[in-house]
Amino acid sequence: MNKAVILLSGGLDSVVSLACIKEQYDDILALTFDYSQKSAMQEIKSSKKVADLYGIKHRIIKLDWLGSISGSALNNSSKVPVLSEEDLDDKNITADSAKSVWVPNRNALFINIAASFAEAMNFNAIIIGANKEEGATFIDNSKEFITAVNNSLKYSVNSKIEVKAPLINMTKDDIVKKGTELNIPFNLIYSCYRGNEKHCGKCESCQRLKKALKNYSNIDIMYSIFGD
Repeated sequence: MNKAVILLSGGLDSVVSLACIKEQYDDILALTFDYSQKSAMQEIKSSKKVADLYGIKHRIIKLDWLGSISGSALNNSSKVPVLSEEDLDDKNITADSAKSVWVPNRNALFINIAASFAEAMNFNAIIIGANKEEGATFIDNSKEFITAVNNSLKYSVNSKIEVKAPLINMTKDDIVKKGTELNIPFNLIYSCYRGNEKHCGKCESCQRLKKALKNYSNIDIMYSIFGD
């Protein structure tokens, strides 16, 4: 039987990844991580609703210590960078933004925790929402990272477990298109860095989502998430 652990933050990428693989696995466990990020409460709320909708098991993993050592604007009192849509095409600006929200070793840590669950439960896959667009500025979203972590797992688990990234060749436009085709619950996703009840519409994550929705002409959905 094919069984998978999915890293489910409740954001666009993880929810579309879930929709992509839902029919390929007989059993799916979703893990949502609380590492004291500003958006933890909203991510947990969103991921719970998504997991319930798709009828999969869901577990929250608390990593308070990660938040306590992180210097990321996602965790501490520093302000999350505000970007314009035009800034998304400026590599220097996005590099600075990525640096300010970087959490030490986050994705590798999440995958290794997921691997512990997968090995203990005889699951054979770990699903992550890594994608081409974010891989350009976040190295732990890149193809090279997925390849490297899979090589590492050959030596850290006693069973065959593979990390899979169904969106790895997709931009945000592609992901929104795929999500629309798969009828994902756009009304349930939460992709904002700031953690307010509503998406701020100004952080890099919000701007990328907003731009993709606009490019794919999902104006009604864009307004429902961001307002006017």
